[in-house]
Amino acid sequence: MNDPVRTPAGDAFAQFAISVLRLAGPLTAAGDTLAKPSGQTSARWQVLAAASHAPMSVADAARALGLARQGVQRIADLLEEEGLIAYGDNPAHQRAKLMVPTPRGEEVLDEIKARQAVWANAVGAELGEEQLQRATALIGEAIGLLRDRQATG
Repeated sequence: MNDPVRTPAGDAFAQFAISVLRLAGPLTAAGDTLAKPSGQTSARWQVLAAASHAPMSVADAARALGLARQGVQRIADLLEEEGLIAYGDNPAHQRAKLMVPTPRGEEVLDEIKARQAVWANAVGAELGEEQLQRATALIGEAIGLLRDRQATG
């Protein structure tokens, strides 16, 4: 089998993409560890946090998180059953209710955020603020470039 020829820049981008994809696993595992004492998972934490930024529909949260709407709907329904979010009326759309954290949901989110701050401070100190800022900027540029390319087909 003949591998297609990539330029050095193409090889560097492929390695970058693979590294970003591989990072998702350890980040999810860390998130699960941080959320577990509050009876949550990374996925539930993400949806609860999205709803806490502003009342939003499940579809809005899915877009913001880059997840499938159906998966976010399943998680949101579980959070509602646990009394962590409530569905409220949406003036912009009759059927797409808005997710709003309940006081208990805000409490759980605050617990997780407190643990996450300690963890993020430790990891951030090890990796270094400037290096993390450069990496964040590069990832943001890559996301924008890929979205632009996807939009133009």
